[in-house]
Amino acid sequence: MTPTQPLATATRPNPVAPPSAGQPYEYRRAPLVEPDWTRFPGWRHITRDQWESAQWQRVNCVKNIKQLRTVLGDTVGESFYADLTADQHALATMSMLVPPQMLNTMVPFAPMTTEAFLADPIRRYMIPVASDRRTDWPSHPYASRDSLHEHDMWVAEGLTHRYPTKVLAELLSTCPQYCGHCTRMDLVGNSTPAVDKLKLTLKPVDRYDAHISYLKAHPGVRDVVVSGGDVANVPWRNLESYLMRLLEIETIRDIRLATKALMGLPQHWLQPDVVEGLERVARTAARRGVNLAIHTHVNHAQSLTPLVAKAAQTALDVGVRDVRNQGVLMRGVNATAPDLLDLCFALQGEAGILPYYFYMCDMIPNAEHWRVPVWHAQQLQHDIMGYLPGYATPRIVCDVPFVGKRWVHMLTEYDRERGISYWTKNYRTSIEQADLEALDKRYAYYDPIDTLPESGQHWWTTHRVDD
Repeated sequence: MTPTQPLATATRPNPVAPPSAGQPYEYRRAPLVEPDWTRFPGWRHITRDQWESAQWQRVNCVKNIKQLRTVLGDTVGESFYADLTADQHALATMSMLVPPQMLNTMVPFAPMTTEAFLADPIRRYMIPVASDRRTDWPSHPYASRDSLHEHDMWVAEGLTHRYPTKVLAELLSTCPQYCGHCTRMDLVGNSTPAVDKLKLTLKPVDRYDAHISYLKAHPGVRDVVVSGGDVANVPWRNLESYLMRLLEIETIRDIRLATKALMGLPQHWLQPDVVEGLERVARTAARRGVNLAIHTHVNHAQSLTPLVAKAAQTALDVGVRDVRNQGVLMRGVNATAPDLLDLCFALQGEAGILPYYFYMCDMIPNAEHWRVPVWHAQQLQHDIMGYLPGYATPRIVCDVPFVGKRWVHMLTEYDRERGISYWTKNYRTSIEQADLEALDKRYAYYDPIDTLPESGQHWWTTHRVDD
């Protein structure tokens, strides 16, 4: 181009709106709804007053197949009951116990059919059937009844001292509901044909005395998770007494009440005597500068109803500092980003419950169909970031045996082919005080074998667990 030639004029193309790709997840507010329990043949004549009674809920829990038939009537077929019977007789690690509140959140707004009931995410972990479970690898070779070795770390009956500054206090071995994936399946609930349960042997008063004595003698412990079982099954008078004794220990600064019943039996936490007692405990905790929180366990948005939100708000109204959720990642239940985000928005935005943790399902027997590999959990953590407020974005954690909670990206090495991840830790548990090498070891965690490549699965078929 010579200097006498005019410069070309750039022309802007006519603006055309690009096609909308949309977001991977689209938020839509979904107000909570209490499903109509009268849709079930067995509850057609149940009144609202009955439904909102904790006593009625407890008396009418579904404890066996006969009672489930009475509620469901002929809405599901015989093939389902045969499937359930096979599981109960040979595979189930937890006995059946489902409060009406929880059963009512299964297939809440669609016609109840065998297919719909089998596909329901709440059913899949509360009422497992034999066809849910894997036949190739029903259990991982390294699965164990007490996969987190909590019993090994008892410093008194029911008191696990696993972390330097925190203890877990198991006050009892029962719950208002039994979840198929329960990490404490060796202790909690009734024995099943597959599992002969351990038993607490001390009288409750002696067990509680032993807890208090240990905590008074160990001022380095500042945080007590009061659990079980479920604290909703402790008579309120006994639970309040225990909590007040904890509050008398000057070195205790955090108390967390673990109760799935806030979701599974919210009617319990709305009883006047419980509300009034919780207010007394919360007032005492505030006066002494102790953080009192409730931790519940919701795994799917379907479980959240107005009664659950009312129970959570009532706890906050009487002075509980926080109500937080600790869910468990499970295939077929919630192990997708949309499911987790739907749940978290419902928890935080509709029920006043803070999304806190999602644990990877622990390595207990007959649980491989629920567990996800570490890489899947890492992907889920990636995929849920940026949608929720930062304070309400849950951390996905792997509870590594002998290590404890670790964010899923904190592994030090990962053999994806064989599904073995390695983790390190920065403290000793109560059974490792004399182990000088505990902090230099690598601790293994294992992915479900069916999620591995063919070469990895072949390796496990020939691998000896005692190697």
